[in-house]
Amino acid sequence: MTQDVQTTCITQLDFARAGVVTPAMHAVAQREHRSPEFVRAGVARGSIAIPANIHHTSLSPQGVGEGMSTKVNVNLGISGDLMDEQEEWRKVDVALELGAHAIMDLSNHGKTQAFRTALVEKSPAMIGTVPLYDAIGYLEKALISITPQDFLDVVRRHAEDGVDFVTIHAGMNRRVIESFKETGRLMNVVSRGGSLIFAWMEATGNENPFYEYFDQVLDILHEHDVTISIGDAMRPGANYDATDAGQIAELIEIGKLTKRAWAAGVQVMVEGPGHMALDEIAANVKLEKRLCHNAPFYVLGPLVTDIAPGYDHITAAIGGAIAGAAGADFLCYVTPAEHLRLPNAADVREGLVATLIAAHAADLSKNIPGARERDNRMSDARRRVSWEEMFALALDPVKPREYFESAPPSTEGTCTMCGKMCAVRTVNQIMDNLTIDLEFEE
Repeated sequence: MTQDVQTTCITQLDFARAGVVTPAMHAVAQREHRSPEFVRAGVARGSIAIPANIHHTSLSPQGVGEGMSTKVNVNLGISGDLMDEQEEWRKVDVALELGAHAIMDLSNHGKTQAFRTALVEKSPAMIGTVPLYDAIGYLEKALISITPQDFLDVVRRHAEDGVDFVTIHAGMNRRVIESFKETGRLMNVVSRGGSLIFAWMEATGNENPFYEYFDQVLDILHEHDVTISIGDAMRPGANYDATDAGQIAELIEIGKLTKRAWAAGVQVMVEGPGHMALDEIAANVKLEKRLCHNAPFYVLGPLVTDIAPGYDHITAAIGGAIAGAAGADFLCYVTPAEHLRLPNAADVREGLVATLIAAHAADLSKNIPGARERDNRMSDARRRVSWEEMFALALDPVKPREYFESAPPSTEGTCTMCGKMCAVRTVNQIMDNLTIDLEFEE
């Protein structure tokens, strides 16, 4: 690498465009069973992002985007009603234990910097935040008193703290709001960040500060190599509102902002819905890829029905598997506590495993290199009835062991579902030329 490239390139996108394969790109290539040049070219095009803040020294780099395995994010963080930091660290431990690729700290109460910096220091997973959530506590101001410069200052603080990607709700400008007001919605604006920006804009009469001062935001992010995750303030929060005028109007604006970010050397991910019926998911992925120039797509679910509170990790996993198979690149987990309360560590485990299942199912359908290998090893372990290997290969090694050990079989090499009538055991005995003896007693 020449001295000139070293001094002018900061971000992964800068280096990729200069023809340089960085250590992060090498690490991603090895993990994804791709060539380093495949990764570099994808980053240069913007179809792959490697969120990797220059200050996050504990990071194990991940590639998000075209040709990469589907990544999974865990949300955590305190709220004004539940401020148990130790529980948040238990959530972090669960996320890292199960192999989450990213953790978003969505803490929205008090001073959050100490937790955030400790998380960056500890975590090999990508760290994301929504600086807007931190603005009121960080600045100690009422929402309507915060200035555009204040918002920029909070973004800079998060970038300096080592956050790898930030959600910035820059696409909800005056044009989008007018479209939303004209057409209406059943659930209105359900994005927390979007609702805060909407409230600020309505109270002050000003343009969205993140849209108006987008170039200044990009300057900050480029300086620290923070990937911008352009937030979907108008994502549908109800099946009824999916793919409506407000959502699509914002997506059009996001597509324009994506090109501006790339021009500034900043990597981009685009956030998407939300709540959406099964038959709309693939079309929405295709629409995002077209309007946003094949930028990596980061989806929440989508939740495929609105009537399953307590089970929304399942509704989201169904939608996530379909979205991933259709080309979505990054799934944000949903826990059983969604819409009900702040999740605890047990909820995080349930939600994360469900989303990891969805992501892996999508990777199998997309023929991601190496995805099928683990399934084949599991099948081989099942054929040999090797319980320890099965537990080790499971996405969650804890739960299957608990189930198996809670009801020990009387016959080795079986479980209590079938016992001596186990199909695998029977065929193994036949293949080994053994006598089949079921020993039934009347």
